Amino acid sequence: MMSAFIGKIKSHTRQYSQLISAVLYNCHITGFADGRIYKGASKGVCVPGLNCYSCPGAVCACPLGSLQGALAKSAYKLPLYMLGTIILFGIFLGRVICGFLCPFGFLQELIYKLPFPKIKKNRITRALSYLKYVILLLFVVAIPMVKLLPGFCKYICPAGTLEAGIPLVIMDEHLQNQLGLLFSWKVFVLIMCIIACSVCYRAFCRFICPLGAIYSFFNPIAFFGMKVDKEKCTGCNACIHFCKMDTKKVGDHECIHCGECASVCPEGAISCGRR
Repeated sequence: MMSAFIGKIKSHTRQYSQLISAVLYNCHITGFADGRIYKGASKGVCVPGLNCYSCPGAVCACPLGSLQGALAKSAYKLPLYMLGTIILFGIFLGRVICGFLCPFGFLQELIYKLPFPKIKKNRITRALSYLKYVILLLFVVAIPMVKLLPGFCKYICPAGTLEAGIPLVIMDEHLQNQLGLLFSWKVFVLIMCIIACSVCYRAFCRFICPLGAIYSFFNPIAFFGMKVDKEKCTGCNACIHFCKMDTKKVGDHECIHCGECASVCPEGAISCGRR
């Protein structure tokens, strides 16, 4: 009973953290009124989580969009500033960012609360979890370098459609007259993501998000996250059975360090903090 209660407290605390992040990332309130994209000095800085640069309220840049833009403009040179920024985020936090600092992750969790039948993780979802690495290589690396355009932002990103595309179109009559097949495709992708997230926990995060794929490489070495006391652990795997992500062990590449597994560990072997 007590462990379940503590787990609920941690879950609410994490959701508050995601909500606060969403507000801080998009605190240019007047942008939502006049439909203009903020272009101040802070737009040269990236936030840790996925958040569209073109959102009318965004005061900073998205690391994923900035990386694509840098690759498209670098003429096959390494974009050291952007790589350094993402590596720094990854080394300190890894996928803690996905669990605590991503507004779109927060939205996915809200959608999952809708009263629809749920798909539990299984062999198929674990296989699909590797799709995000394919998307990373193709749409974030290959297309920007070959076609010189941000492939993921242009063709897939549902966060960009929700945060920027739809609001800007609603507020700008000129944009409404320019809508075409690409915008319809992006709206379709967004709708499919919403449906998927309503029946499958964090479907976008697990199967599609290339930013999560990047941060997953740093999970084993990140300074902060969930850790297991090997002396206390009995290998019962209660934590893995309870986890909604496609994890095989605490802290692996699919772990978002939400901390909820600690509430079901019978030995109290799981804790969060500096690793």
